[in-house]
Amino acid sequence: MKKRVLGKSGLEVSAIGLGCMGMSYAYGPAPDKKEMISLIRAAVDKGVTFFDTAEVYGPFINEELVGEALAPVRDGVVIATKFGMQIQEGKPTVDSRPEGIRASVEGSLKRLKTDYIDLYYQHRVDPAVPIEEVAGVIQALIREGKIRHWGLSEAGVNTIRRAHRVQPLAAVQSEYSLWWRRPEEAVLPALEELGIGFVPFSPLGKGFLTGTIGKDATFGHSDYRRIVPRFMPDALEANQGIVDLLRQIAVQLQATPAQIALAWVLAQKPWIVPIPGTTKMHRLEENIGGVDIDLAGIGRALEKIEVVGARYPEEFEKRTGL
Repeated sequence: MKKRVLGKSGLEVSAIGLGCMGMSYAYGPAPDKKEMISLIRAAVDKGVTFFDTAEVYGPFINEELVGEALAPVRDGVVIATKFGMQIQEGKPTVDSRPEGIRASVEGSLKRLKTDYIDLYYQHRVDPAVPIEEVAGVIQALIREGKIRHWGLSEAGVNTIRRAHRVQPLAAVQSEYSLWWRRPEEAVLPALEELGIGFVPFSPLGKGFLTGTIGKDATFGHSDYRRIVPRFMPDALEANQGIVDLLRQIAVQLQATPAQIALAWVLAQKPWIVPIPGTTKMHRLEENIGGVDIDLAGIGRALEKIEVVGARYPEEFEKRTGL
C-alpha cells in the first residue's frame, strides 16, 4: 500500500483509509460485529493503516468496534475519531464546551482501548464556543499525550485559519467526490497554503458512484439516504449519466466505476487521503485497487459532470462550513 502524509503534520497514513461509520450506523441495520472486526483486521493485512470513527456513530458502539478490532495492532495504525456532537432526543446537537471535550476524549480513549488518539476532529463547528477556545483545550490534551494531532470536520475557511493559528491542524475532513466538489472553491486552496491535509469522506458519493444504485433504488427506514435530496427518484434518474461515464472510463482502464472515482480523488492532490466505507470484503479489495490506477488525462472527461440534487437536507447543511 502506498503512503501519504497529511499536510505538514508528519502524520503518515495509507493512501486510502477506511471509514467505519457504516459498520454500525446510518446505512441500515448494523452488520454482524464479528464480521466487521474481521473486515477491519483484513484491511490492516492489506496495508490500510488509517481508520475513521466518531463517538456519535451509534452512538458510541462504532468506537467500541474499532477499538476491539485494532487493539492487537494498535501501534501500527492511525485512529481518527471525533468530538463535539451529541444525540439529544434523537437529533444531533453540536457541543464543544471545554468540559464536554474533556469528557468526550476520556470516553473515546476507553472505548478505543488506547491511551492516545492519533487524530481528533471537531465533528462540527459549535457557533456557541469560539474555535480559539476549542483549540486551547486541544493544545492542552496534546501536551498531556491524550491526542497527537487534531483536525476539523466540514469547517469553513475562516474557522480553519483561526484554529490553525492557535494549534496547527493536521487535517480537515469534508465530503468530497465527483459528486460534491465545493471544497475546491475555497477550502482546498486554503489547506494547500497552510500545509493541512485533506480527508474526504463519502468519496464514492454514499455508494452512488459505485454504479450499484439505480434510478429505482429504495432505502430502508434506518438508511439516512432516504432523506437526502440527491437520492430522491428524480435525482437518481438524472444523475445516472455520471455513472455511465465512470463505466466507460473503467472499461478503458480495466477497472470499476468505484476505482475510477477513488483514483480521481487521489489524483487531485498528494496530501488528500480518502476514507471510503464498506461492510463487504470484495468492496474493500476493490477500493484498495483504486490506489494504483493512473487516470493519465482521461479523467478530464469527468470535469464536465453536472450533478442534480443537494447532498444534505437543508437542516443538515446548516451545520457545515461555518
